[in-house]
Amino acid sequence: MTPNLIPLTDPRSPAADAYRGLRTNLLFSSVERPLRTLLVTSPTLQEGKSLAAANLAVSLAQGGRSVILVDGDLRRPAQPALWGLPNERGLTDLILNPDALADPPLQASGVDGLSLLFSGPNPPNPADLLGSKRMDAAIAALSARADVVLFDAPPVLAVTDAMLLGLKLDGVLLVLRAGETRRDHAEQAKALLEKVHIHVLGAVLTDAHGGSGMGKYYS
Repeated sequence: MTPNLIPLTDPRSPAADAYRGLRTNLLFSSVERPLRTLLVTSPTLQEGKSLAAANLAVSLAQGGRSVILVDGDLRRPAQPALWGLPNERGLTDLILNPDALADPPLQASGVDGLSLLFSGPNPPNPADLLGSKRMDAAIAALSARADVVLFDAPPVLAVTDAMLLGLKLDGVLLVLRAGETRRDHAEQAKALLEKVHIHVLGAVLTDAHGGSGMGKYYS
């Protein structure tokens, strides 16, 4: 298990407690419409979104929810390396093969209640796949198997993938890195998401204290 999964390796730390606080804020962000599908992204590269998504998924599972963590980055998937598992089949197979909807190629995470769906083979047309009706069917199939489906997506300002996915999900969480993320990039990413009426739930500030965990959550 990767040492960066703070809720597992250091559950009494401030970072682990911050993820538990984030979990609570997200689950109760809408009483009338429970959060079932969530996108985690960032304005640009190297802001810690994939690690934040993995830690949040662990925290949600520890809180008693059944969770599927999906690597929705069909260009530069990061979750397989974080978990030390192969990326032979995954989301691409689920989108392209209707037969897979009945039995998604999930992998065990080693955490009770948490399953993993990696990206699978990189397709030539990621945006077309993520924006398709088949993607809608994939989301529905995964939602039927878990309380929360958490997607790790490419950065907003890099490609359109995050916006295409965000339109299909209940909300988006932006990950910002303390001392690294430019204010104008954060504002631009938020504006782009809101322009197409994607529900931005808030932002996570990582490395606020110079560590690998999460610092704060802003709703």
